[in-house]
Amino acid sequence: MSDENRADDELYIDEYKKKDEVVLVKTHELINKNLCGEIEKIENGYVEVLLSTEQEMVADEFGLIHGGFIFSAADYAAMVAVNEPHVVLVASDCQFLSPVKLYDEVKVVARVRHKEGRKRDVHVEAFVYEIKVFEGEFKTVITEKHVLKLKLMEKSE
Repeated sequence: MSDENRADDELYIDEYKKKDEVVLVKTHELINKNLCGEIEKIENGYVEVLLSTEQEMVADEFGLIHGGFIFSAADYAAMVAVNEPHVVLVASDCQFLSPVKLYDEVKVVARVRHKEGRKRDVHVEAFVYEIKVFEGEFKTVITEKHVLKLKLMEKSE
């Protein structure tokens, strides 16, 4: 990649072009993309994330990738599919279908399936080549403020 192209990429660090429109990622802007994956494609209610497995993710001498990293990439994809600044995960139902090993490239695809008020249900699948390695349903909620700024429990006197 030339320096000129790299400079253009840096300008759009969290913006992804779709034809003539630019889609701005509004959530999880400080996520570690080495651990959670890089966005490859984004549309309204849809995202594709690519997780490149690394040595730090290995769980044993055989090169097995710890499932938490696959879940993390799936969670990140679900959040970006919703693409609201204050989206949080409230529940998930997931299946790990096949092991992932060191140097596998994991493609994670997330689609918003259902919207009801502030709730979003997101279906997430992950693949290594054409093999489905993970599938899950993620239930999310969009809050008015950042979850750490919400008054979840009022003091009663």
